[in-house]
Amino acid sequence: MSGNTPPGLLPGDFWVASGHHLCDRDEEGRIHGTPDLWRAFCARPELVPPEEACDAERALHAALMADPLRVVAEAEVAALADADAQDNFRVFLQFRDRVVAEPCLEAAWLSLYRKGVAGIPPIFLQMLTHLVVRSALEGVGDPFTLRAAELLFRIQRVAIHQGALLVADEEILDHKGGDGGYGALGQLLMEAGAQPREIEIDVLSEENGHLYAGRSDAHDFALDIAEGRPGQHGLARALERFIGHVMGEQVTIRPVPVIEDHNWTWHVGLDAEATAIANDLWQGKKVKQARLARIIWLGVLEFAEASRVLPRVAGKPVYLAIAMDAAQKLRLKPQNLVAGLPLRAREDAA
Repeated sequence: MSGNTPPGLLPGDFWVASGHHLCDRDEEGRIHGTPDLWRAFCARPELVPPEEACDAERALHAALMADPLRVVAEAEVAALADADAQDNFRVFLQFRDRVVAEPCLEAAWLSLYRKGVAGIPPIFLQMLTHLVVRSALEGVGDPFTLRAAELLFRIQRVAIHQGALLVADEEILDHKGGDGGYGALGQLLMEAGAQPREIEIDVLSEENGHLYAGRSDAHDFALDIAEGRPGQHGLARALERFIGHVMGEQVTIRPVPVIEDHNWTWHVGLDAEATAIANDLWQGKKVKQARLARIIWLGVLEFAEASRVLPRVAGKPVYLAIAMDAAQKLRLKPQNLVAGLPLRAREDAA
């Protein structure tokens, strides 16, 4: 680590693989997809013609690579010999057209989740979310906040290990776990029933945090989000930035170990498991301790503008909850914030 780099700050770019360098940024910090960004979408394996593709499919793909924003008539798609190829191009074009119809990628992300994402491939939604989260974190240098923000677009596995509450990237664990034996930490993070294998996993710390930027696209740091750890607070900061940038709402989020208010007014589960558990608790249902233990992070959210909050929630805490499922997986859904926060209606901030 360079002596000129203060501890906790990152020298250099992060998440280059998101494609943020293929976007333009306006004066308000919103990002706009360039033709090169859409070429990256067109280069997805689902759209690249295979060897057996017909001439019409090759011609359509070549035309889109040359001009990825061109209008494509239905007749061009219908001319493809392969029915699956037709479906793939129709889905992509519908997604592209919905995104470019909005003033920026942040607004497109909001619009998609408000109007419905049925029929859009999860990989496209993940790519867009990756870009939008990267935009929200522009200028952030804290590695714990950045690593925590990975939870917004990548599935994690969870383990409790020697007092730590660790989350690690599922795809990376699967990839590394295929080559050789598991150590204690790796085994804890493996999916239930998997064969023990050896794997090296670094846990992000103050000592190695300066390495995060250079390794950010590898997603190979585990994060400790146990109470009082930097990762617990990093997740709060990441959510603050995301809500402020994408939704235009300035908020403060404070991690808490438990919900002490037995008559709380509002909560948002940031994944399906947390939503189900919190709903049951709020409705007064009995929740078994084993299921309750799946909640791995809680936060109290407060709005900077009290006038933005629904009257019945004004002045009361809004609780955020995150939980792993029975297989110790964590699938965060930042889109739950769109419909879940107790906000008065107004035009999209993005």
